[in-house]
Amino acid sequence: MKVLLATRNAGKLAELRRMLADGPVEVVGLADVPEFPDAPETGATFAENALAKARDAANATGLPSVADDSGLAVDALNGMPGVLSARWSGRHGDDVANLELLLGQLTDVPDERRGAAFVCAAALVVPGGLETVVHGEWTGRIVREPRGSGGFGYDPIFVPDGEQRTSAELSPDEKDAASHRGRAMRALIPHLRDLS
Repeated sequence: MKVLLATRNAGKLAELRRMLADGPVEVVGLADVPEFPDAPETGATFAENALAKARDAANATGLPSVADDSGLAVDALNGMPGVLSARWSGRHGDDVANLELLLGQLTDVPDERRGAAFVCAAALVVPGGLETVVHGEWTGRIVREPRGSGGFGYDPIFVPDGEQRTSAELSPDEKDAASHRGRAMRALIPHLRDLS
């Protein structure tokens, strides 16, 4: 059975494909299906945005569709940037500008108050009915300078609990095993197995 991973973010697609490579389904991406319009991410929560993206993909393609919405919740910023993570600087997907703005906002915040968590909601929508949403969280702290060249987004400034390296310094396998998205996708795999 084919399942569509509904994301245009190349980094996310690579991560999700790695995580589901040994799963019970054949994974296809948006490049493998006819193009359809993206609905704007207007939800107030990660779950609302993930469900909206998965519903749009399932309705447009007729395929069971998985979508996620994820972001960084910083304690000192009352959980922001949250659902606005990808467009925190005002330009959607500008990782460098988003990261620099966040670091600037935390300049005067002492190290002991720089806690944060990556949060992910992953949704599975099957045409004609079934909708499932699962969550994953990866706690850590924000460092003062970017480190590492792996990953994307805020990875170069996020150090997971129990680590000294940023998530951008972890190998792909290490990141997949611990990350918010990895946790959410592993929680979704039993539901994908039920489809097949």
